[in-house]
Amino acid sequence: MKAPAYCPDCATPLAAITLAEDGGDKTRLRCPACGWTHWNNPTPVLAAVIECTDRDGQVLLARNAAWPGKFFGLITGFMEAGESPEDGIRREIAEETSLQVDALNLLGVWDFQRMNQIIIAYHAQARGDIKLSPELAEYKLIAPEDVRCWPQGTGQALATWMRSKGIEPQWLDLSGMKRE
Repeated sequence: MKAPAYCPDCATPLAAITLAEDGGDKTRLRCPACGWTHWNNPTPVLAAVIECTDRDGQVLLARNAAWPGKFFGLITGFMEAGESPEDGIRREIAEETSLQVDALNLLGVWDFQRMNQIIIAYHAQARGDIKLSPELAEYKLIAPEDVRCWPQGTGQALATWMRSKGIEPQWLDLSGMKRE
């Protein structure tokens, strides 16, 4: 996300201003007129490794309609105000795939600095008829031993889940992929 150029309170151009904070001096974008601060805190993102229990434990990967190319990834989404991460990922799975979640276990939390996000990832055991939301273009069901992980973001969560199943992750080479 691009940092704001102007103060949302008074419309003054923001400036890099150093002030003393709890941990010492910190330079942040601040408003020189009213003191508003752009904290630039990471955004929590929820992710799920979905194991389809009614499809021989295959893993569901999906391609976002907005993504260029043919990259397939985990189901992800943002938390809504007032919901827990667990409720949020259950909602995202239902909204994006129409699957019913039977069990949910936290895999871990990873920082994704390139996107200024914190990824909270779960293993979801789910079942039902897959019906994609318009947000997703297509999906694949893949046997766990055939899944290939990616080095950034949610790929680390997928690798963690695979190791928990006794499968050593194989990694995609994304060096030639264009980033938007």
